[in-house]
Amino acid sequence: MTLSSFYSRGFYRSASLLALLIFSPLALMYAQSDSATLQPTTDNGEWFVLKKEDLAGGTHHTRHAEIFGKYVTGYNYFVLQGIDHVQATAPDGGGYFTGIKAIPTESPVGYAVKLFDHALLAPPRTTSYCSGATYAAFIEQLNLIFKEQKIEVSPERMESLRMQEPDGGRREDGIKFWGKWNDDGFGSHYALVQYANMGIEIKPRQARPGDFMNISWQKGLGHSVVFLGYYEDEQHEKNIVYWASQTRTNGFGDEVVPLSRIKHVKAVRLTAPQNLMIFNVDAPVQRDIPGDVIDW
Repeated sequence: MTLSSFYSRGFYRSASLLALLIFSPLALMYAQSDSATLQPTTDNGEWFVLKKEDLAGGTHHTRHAEIFGKYVTGYNYFVLQGIDHVQATAPDGGGYFTGIKAIPTESPVGYAVKLFDHALLAPPRTTSYCSGATYAAFIEQLNLIFKEQKIEVSPERMESLRMQEPDGGRREDGIKFWGKWNDDGFGSHYALVQYANMGIEIKPRQARPGDFMNISWQKGLGHSVVFLGYYEDEQHEKNIVYWASQTRTNGFGDEVVPLSRIKHVKAVRLTAPQNLMIFNVDAPVQRDIPGDVIDW
């Protein structure tokens, strides 16, 4: 039976239930020590606004879980821990570089990324770029969520998660999980929500620290970031605060950007990590989706 016929015959729901049953003992184990740990992050639908002291870490630090983690429970906390892991590989940011035709080619991040000891990237450079940074934080999030339990991810799904081709060449945009995350537009939505059915779309006012977000600028292209909060500065200008990789922070780092520079965004949240075991590697995505205006 092909994957397409498998899913077309309605087995996806059964597979989802099976994955949930496999995942439940892990959730129960964590619930005994911290009842809010292994569950989707929630919000009250109100704008999340940071205080001045929340920015005390500066541009380069490994205190995201400490500073921003107190505002969230559930899976988003693991994203913040994942950011700290990624940032620790390049305390000064590590450098930012993009160049599809460069030799060696651009590297999503500058360290060897692994999921459950399976290699996803042998970095051709020590630099990074935006979607590589956020994807690495996502992978480290999964490593932390499933830290206490061995799970089986099929070879074809693990291959879909790879950040380069088996020969070390660049994986093109739109190809498999990473290629969709790295695609132009709203990559984290394409990959996490549509392709893998591991997350949900949320509105800008629902965003909480650890949510993934794609930004479309008023001038220029886009940016892949991990949302940290909104912030009104001393001049009463409204800003967004995020972690990503960009030139201005020499690679990995926190950035505060005026909302006036942003055209629209798309925010997503991991809610079903267990679907890592069952997602359809051939699932299509709809790229032509509208963005959301931040009307705070």
